[in-house]
Amino acid sequence: MPALLGVDIGGTFTDFVLADGRALRLYKRPSTPSDPGAAVVAGIDEAGWAVDEVAHGSTVATNALLERKGARTGLIATRGFADVIEIGRQTRPKLYDLEPWRPPHIVPRELRAEVDERVDASGDVVTTLSEASAREAVRRLAEAGAESVAVALLFSFLRPEHERLISRLAREAGLHVSASVDVLPEYREFERTSTTVVNAYVAPVMERYLTSLDRALRDRGVRRLQVMLSNGGSADPQAAGRHAVRTLLSGPAAGVVGAFEVARAAGFDHIITFDMGGTSTDVALCPGAPPTSVETVIDGYPIRTPVVDVRTVGAGGGSIARIDVGGALRVGPESAGADPGPACYGRGVLPTVTDAHVVLGHLPSGRFLGGRMELDAEAALRAIGGLAVAFRGDPVAAAAATLEVADVNMERAVRAVSVERGYDPRSYTLVCYGGAGPMHGCALAERLGILRVVVPPFPGVLCAFGVAAADELRDYVRARLAPVDPRASRRLERLLERDFVSMEREARRDLAPKRPRFERAIDLRYAGQSYEITTPASSSLAMTVRRFHRLHRQRYGHAEPDAPVEVVAVRLRARAGRRRLLPPLIPEADSETPDPDGRQRAWFGRWVDAPVYERTSLRSGHRLRGPAIVCQMDATTLIPPGWQGRVDRFGNLVLERS
Repeated sequence: MPALLGVDIGGTFTDFVLADGRALRLYKRPSTPSDPGAAVVAGIDEAGWAVDEVAHGSTVATNALLERKGARTGLIATRGFADVIEIGRQTRPKLYDLEPWRPPHIVPRELRAEVDERVDASGDVVTTLSEASAREAVRRLAEAGAESVAVALLFSFLRPEHERLISRLAREAGLHVSASVDVLPEYREFERTSTTVVNAYVAPVMERYLTSLDRALRDRGVRRLQVMLSNGGSADPQAAGRHAVRTLLSGPAAGVVGAFEVARAAGFDHIITFDMGGTSTDVALCPGAPPTSVETVIDGYPIRTPVVDVRTVGAGGGSIARIDVGGALRVGPESAGADPGPACYGRGVLPTVTDAHVVLGHLPSGRFLGGRMELDAEAALRAIGGLAVAFRGDPVAAAAATLEVADVNMERAVRAVSVERGYDPRSYTLVCYGGAGPMHGCALAERLGILRVVVPPFPGVLCAFGVAAADELRDYVRARLAPVDPRASRRLERLLERDFVSMEREARRDLAPKRPRFERAIDLRYAGQSYEITTPASSSLAMTVRRFHRLHRQRYGHAEPDAPVEVVAVRLRARAGRRRLLPPLIPEADSETPDPDGRQRAWFGRWVDAPVYERTSLRSGHRLRGPAIVCQMDATTLIPPGWQGRVDRFGNLVLERS
């Protein structure tokens, strides 16, 4: 089999999983924030692997947006609509703020141009586009220093020819172009324009990065590069660069895909994923499949594109702890990141969650990153000591409180994706991963009443595994605003079928020579509603509408089967599967009780002499009882008192409360 390498770039570490047909091989190294691709290339060189294909989860587009390092971007809109990106929905995130302040938009006012044209809501051309007006708009933006331009005209998804003409003129002027008819051809003017603008802002950065990375990888014999998308699939570099907005949540999506694949193989398909890395924590509830959504918000910008539905909080191993002006302990969202990192890494001085674990003896000396990185316990103690003033000078109390505050922050995120949506987390299995996830999994489960925790065999690099395991996916959408009239349902069904067939034809071209599988869905709503539900399409429109009523009742607690229903859009997902990856089977144990590899004085509410196990020495059938510490190259697992676990045939640690 070709050697497939999954790579995930995090805020602190870059993770590698190599599947070469015989086994999975793992590697982990510090990230290089100034040049993320450098860590990818360096990791391949350091590991000494021969790689045929690289699947890459990227944070380049996300960082470009968050750090305001995207291209200088202009907007061309229908006359009178250039300010829709700033007017938005007229919502106030902080309703009672007496002095509201909004950060400057990524498209400043001087880079917004308007053209003379108009299409109405039925798709009829009211005012034909003036080519002179279009040329003047392009000229003005080019002279103002725009590198990239977003083209988003009113109702262009019904008549795309005006946007096509402007796009051609802009390309002739040497500008990078993102047209809404290519990025998001559906209704909702503000969200469509916002998504197109963000794509125009990050796409040039993403394209330069992927071109450079692809060249460096080919120099090392890599034949193919794939990029992880926010929808849980992957795409080639050209598609990912052109539609860079679809990569903004690729890292969290990869983790959910990897966690679900590992948990499903172990016999659990109703899971809550818990990914705690160095900078943030991502959680998702999977009721039989990874959850999806068609809209998210990143740094205040609405992004309407298919995404794996993940909730993120600023709590990670590098989250900085501090005492606020009111004397309360705060943890995060600020992070020490990869540079300088936690104090125990040797360069930082501020107290972090990782430093708290070192002070409490949860990270045995000499075992971090498989012994490749020595932790500075004295530096961690000095950093946490800065918090101890609020705890009567007791650094242990300060460290324990730091972990508890971090757990509370993450508990809120889990409740947001479960309890607040009508799901009982107690009936789910918590799957912990990320470099810090297994250290907090059991404590978080206790707070939520969850009885079972699964720690995958390679928790610290599970996102990289998810990148490698992801199918190639393409999502397509067509706007189709129409009432569902039972007397004319045949005609509407023919229109919807025509849309589906058109999208399937496009998908076959995009994914050739592979033969994709198709998943059809229709966005439906009750007449007059301002939101819709994406409903899997059934064999008939009437059956799809009945399914919509059931989904509406499940999500909102009520349904109106006799109320008129509207079609808003039709969606198609094309899936071209790669080989399915599973963790390799591990040998059977000779006995249930493994021998510890040492002991560690650690704090679990009191100081205990806890056994320490090397994960690589555990076998299928081994049983562990807390308190205990399990070490491995990519993560450390804490098993508190009152918890016991077993090792399954894939090497998963399945922990349950006694």
